[in-house]
Amino acid sequence: MLALRLIRGARPTAQLRRLLVALAAGGVGFLLLGALGYALDHPGDPGPALVRLLWCLIPLAAVVQLAVAVARRDPGAEQRAGLDAAGLGPAGLVRLAAVSTAVSMLLGSALALLVFLHLRGDVTGMPFDGSAGDGLAARRDLPVPATLTLLLLPPTAAVVATARALRAGPPAAGADGGRRRQGVPVTLPWGAALVATGLTVEGYAARDLPAGAGPSEGMVTGVLAGWLLIAAGLVLAGPAVTELAGRLLTAWRPGAVRLLAGRVLLADAGRLGGPVGVLTAVAWSALTAALLYGAELLGPFTVLGALVVVGCSVGTVWVTAGRGREERVATSDGLRDLGASVGLLRRAAALRVAVPALLLLPLVLAVARLATLPLAG
Repeated sequence: MLALRLIRGARPTAQLRRLLVALAAGGVGFLLLGALGYALDHPGDPGPALVRLLWCLIPLAAVVQLAVAVARRDPGAEQRAGLDAAGLGPAGLVRLAAVSTAVSMLLGSALALLVFLHLRGDVTGMPFDGSAGDGLAARRDLPVPATLTLLLLPPTAAVVATARALRAGPPAAGADGGRRRQGVPVTLPWGAALVATGLTVEGYAARDLPAGAGPSEGMVTGVLAGWLLIAAGLVLAGPAVTELAGRLLTAWRPGAVRLLAGRVLLADAGRLGGPVGVLTAVAWSALTAALLYGAELLGPFTVLGALVVVGCSVGTVWVTAGRGREERVATSDGLRDLGASVGLLRRAAALRVAVPALLLLPLVLAVARLATLPLAG
């Protein structure tokens, strides 16, 4: 009951974050149900159905990351002093955050089921003259156990990840907790190694593909494994690139704006680098798919999956950056008391966005170009 009261009495910004989680969970649930519908329509061809189900793991991971980021800014955590006075310890706060996450995720799964059933014609008849039921197994009965299992998968994964993340405590304030080797963040060589390994695996796997192979043919080979390694390397390099941007801003006799922007990036690299790395991997995968297949991939489920992944990645960066901004309120107030103008703070914030983007853009373009070379022929 306490968790539900906190959910109901939260500020509009907290409700907006939870609504974002619910919408993302609904998108993932619809994608999972779509994979089930495709499997029911093609019972003798399980390969493509399995490929569709595996692709759903990418938006599922993005939703789980967003749910964890939102749970870290849960109002229960902001009211820790009052809840501690009421006898609710750290374990109780974890339970409150898990319940809040479960409510948002279950709401999204229920919404996905309603939309899916409506498009199949199970609620009010077949909409859009029956064209909406294509690929949704509209003429077949949905197996209830499989449907419930798929719909409960996103809430379960999000609740488990939230509980583990909050029980482990907040992320380190500094980049990599100060673990560096000659000034280079420890994630940079590992990220570069994973990207190089992924490109190598993709190159070897692409040799056996026929000319003009589509996405499905490439998926059943090691191309998917290579792409996953590349994406993991980009995610792992996110904190290193974020810290590199901070070091560049603070180098060569910086002024007040550069120094402020660089110091904040250095302090938040460990916390913000992960979401930035995920956003980089998403941008790379979208660019690579567009260069290879163009409009061939522009189906409704592909567009929905892309929207879910991009929306969750941007939302995670927004939520994480907002948490750091709230923690720097006292610092910002102190700077204004010393005479810093609002324009100076805004220019520093703009630099914190522009410099990492300028570093990541050529990286994304180069890796995407290298990833398309083995499959271009």
